[in-house]
Amino acid sequence: MARSWPASRWALLLSAVVLIACIVVPGVAVKHENFKTCDQSGFCKRNRAFADHASAQGASWSSPYELDPATVHFKDGKLTGTLVKTTANNEKVHLPVTVSFLQSGAARVVVDEEKRLKGDIELRHDSKANKKRYDETEKWVLVGGLEISKSATLNAQGETGYTKVLYGPNDKFQAIIRHAPFAVEFQRDGETHVQLNHHGFLNMEHWRPKVDKPEGQEEESAEDESTWWEESFGGNTDTKPRGPESIGLDISFPGYSHVFGIPEHADSLSLRETRGGSGNHEDPYRMYNADVFEYELNSPMTLYGSIPFMQAHRKQSTVGVFWLNAAETWVDIVKKSTSVNPLSMGASSKTNTHTHWFSETGRIDLFVFLGPSPHDISKTYGELTGYTQLPQHFAIAYHQCRWNYVTDEDVKEVDAKFDKYQIPYDVIWLDVEYADDRKYFTWDPLTFPNPKGMQEKLDDSERKLVVLIDPHIKNADNYYVSQELTSKSLAVLNKDGEIYDGWCWPGSSNWVDCFNPAAIKWWNSLHKYDRFQGSLPNLFVWNDMSEPSVFNGPETTMPKDNLHYGNWEHRDIHNVNGLTLLNASYEALLERKKGELRRPFILTRSYYAGAQRTSATWTGDNQATWEHLAMSLPMVLTNGIAGYPFNGADVGGFFHNPTKELLSRWYQAGIWYPFFRAHAHIDTRRREPYLISEPHRTIISQAIRLRYQLLPAWYTAFHEASINGTPIVRPQYYVFPDDEQGFAIDDQLYLGATGLLAKPVVQENTFSTEIYIADDEKYYDYFDFTVYQGAGKRHTVPAPEDKVPLLIQGGHIVPRRDRPRRSSALMRWDPYTLVITLDKKGEAEGSLYVDDGETFNYERGGYIHRQFRFRDSVLSSEDLATKGPKTAEYLKSVAGVTVERVIIIDPPKAWKDKSTVTVVEDGAKTASTASLEYYEQQGGKASYAVVKSPKVGIGKTWRVEF
Repeated sequence: MARSWPASRWALLLSAVVLIACIVVPGVAVKHENFKTCDQSGFCKRNRAFADHASAQGASWSSPYELDPATVHFKDGKLTGTLVKTTANNEKVHLPVTVSFLQSGAARVVVDEEKRLKGDIELRHDSKANKKRYDETEKWVLVGGLEISKSATLNAQGETGYTKVLYGPNDKFQAIIRHAPFAVEFQRDGETHVQLNHHGFLNMEHWRPKVDKPEGQEEESAEDESTWWEESFGGNTDTKPRGPESIGLDISFPGYSHVFGIPEHADSLSLRETRGGSGNHEDPYRMYNADVFEYELNSPMTLYGSIPFMQAHRKQSTVGVFWLNAAETWVDIVKKSTSVNPLSMGASSKTNTHTHWFSETGRIDLFVFLGPSPHDISKTYGELTGYTQLPQHFAIAYHQCRWNYVTDEDVKEVDAKFDKYQIPYDVIWLDVEYADDRKYFTWDPLTFPNPKGMQEKLDDSERKLVVLIDPHIKNADNYYVSQELTSKSLAVLNKDGEIYDGWCWPGSSNWVDCFNPAAIKWWNSLHKYDRFQGSLPNLFVWNDMSEPSVFNGPETTMPKDNLHYGNWEHRDIHNVNGLTLLNASYEALLERKKGELRRPFILTRSYYAGAQRTSATWTGDNQATWEHLAMSLPMVLTNGIAGYPFNGADVGGFFHNPTKELLSRWYQAGIWYPFFRAHAHIDTRRREPYLISEPHRTIISQAIRLRYQLLPAWYTAFHEASINGTPIVRPQYYVFPDDEQGFAIDDQLYLGATGLLAKPVVQENTFSTEIYIADDEKYYDYFDFTVYQGAGKRHTVPAPEDKVPLLIQGGHIVPRRDRPRRSSALMRWDPYTLVITLDKKGEAEGSLYVDDGETFNYERGGYIHRQFRFRDSVLSSEDLATKGPKTAEYLKSVAGVTVERVIIIDPPKAWKDKSTVTVVEDGAKTASTASLEYYEQQGGKASYAVVKSPKVGIGKTWRVEF
């Protein structure tokens, strides 16, 4: 939340007089001068120049890196050796390399630097920094999937100058490692899909001493050394005690024209080229977590989070790469078409996508995934970094937030107004102003004198409270958290080894260093009920500003030469910094009172690969414009395919005031974000749904109720993501990976495996929309059952202001709950409705996952997982669950929860003459009957039938015979 200072804080206003030159104040657009371009980033400019030099040499260019064949050793699925880099003055630099072939089918390539690895270097400026290349990113990111393949074998038929390894399922994968110059090709079924160093851009800036020559005797160097030893930007100078140490590598995807991923950027799902030209970017995509307020759209600029995971996709194939590096990283993308017949660009042509990755520091640590499907990529990547958490059930419902609800009475009034206007919500949020003088783990005694009473009032409707707790701690003598942070030596240090002081919301602040195990333990203690006085079990946490955001720091963040635990420089760990705080907060919320174990809920703004295990995120400080509404869809979809599906955007826009039409359409889009929260800046008008005049109040309320109606389908999709990594909302290419027309579509989405296809309206004064349908199944309007059919084309769907454009694909069974309640928890004992759309074969299937939505009892069998099938005129419910010690107890608790209605869309016309169906439930002594009503429709709308009150238990095995 990059925000202006609120006028109510006189002390901070006085401080602003001193700080006016360095504190960032939101303006009308992003301040480009606060953030580097590639030309202003020394290592980015150097690596691009290296690539330009290599490209200019053409066929005469040879990469100066060779794999010494005498060092190559292969054993137990792992190849080791030494790369030798030959410098311009013929110096030989030794770079240990390891290629590991994993049980999952992934391959891992690691390249380090021998001298730094041994600590055989000298640091400048009497620095205390660690001498190694940072090699602990995996400690924070990887949680599994590293088992070495026992079946990987050295291919004895390899040619001279190559080493070949067969691996993967049924030895379908092969790595061809060329010795001189060093390069690797990854093949599947004999075809090359990923190439490393194909263009010779591999570049590891080795350590060398700085030679200070007498003034006037400097010699010109073949390389630009101007940013090797120090670098200035925006009035800040970055000392570089280890000198130049960037890494770079080109990664090519032959035959692929679309690449996706590497969030976070406000850009299209299918990533653009970055070397200029019409519709392309001039700069590479940058990953350097930063507080970028009022960010611009269609840009490769860095934002708040970084996941260096890219997928390349084409018909019948998806592959991927994961660049495990926590330092500032840039990625260039260039696409080139080739043709078998040089006179033709028709069927014989193909597009190759070439990417160039470079990071400021660290080692090369790269994973290669050969798919072949998007699902395969999600699963294998998820095995490494972890699948998304299964959150508490309330977390997937509607969240109401603004900066700031000003008193505890204000919170209770908002709560009451939602009830008065019968608008459901589950969570209300408090921004920074709730705390006493912005000191976290405290309450303002004037505005929040009774926090427990406020939370108890929310708990009457089983609602929750989320409060902001950031990693910057106010530097104050009378603040126990500050005293403990400094006295226990748990804070981030500056380059001189002293506690780093910067400015954020509280003014002068210090930052907790969650790389330190002792700091994690301490952070855990602060969240205990007896320490965070006034907090109750229905209070949860929002970790914001954790990039970290520093108002007077370079690029609004921490200096790169700051020091963390282990003497790692901040430049080494910047992008993973927020993840360490997340991990600590997650541990803290697990058990705030002994014996009271609950699933945590945390929202984070800064993230890295692995954050999906512990938190939700959002797209940050967006604007109340139609363009920002439209961009939220590809941003949410990109995060989903990058393994972090629990994300959303501020509904209504954080900055500025949306029109009523924009706000209504944003809610209709927001109900399709996995994380569904309205949020607004302190200077905006209040815009709680009940304050909006009619008809927009009703339009917004209907959208929110639709989200609540479909919560069973949403929770089932969250469960699926938590066990195999699939996105919760899915882009077109993910659902139809062989339909080339859909690969770049990023303005419509599917909800899990439900067949629900939504296309939010994101343009002003628009009352119809075009929905693309890939297959020849029938699709039905969710509300009136209008039929749409026709493969590979767009269909015009009415979208009046009060309607969410939503279709259901034939062949699905969607569970929902139709009784509106004040909060999702109050729906837990309500019956279910099953909506069935039959496919061309007259069949359908779907699933439902349910647990208590709060504890970890599901890990011990305390859940329901049912498979619904309609086949041969029989609807059945089958058990997919694995029994455990908590199964019987949970099934007993939901024994009274039933299916109250079944709706079949487009049923056989023969059913017109039926009035009953036969219901057979396991354990029942006899079969029973339920009424069947057939409703005929005309004018392009499908007929439908309704089974009323079958009264079958949701957790039981049963069948309904038609």
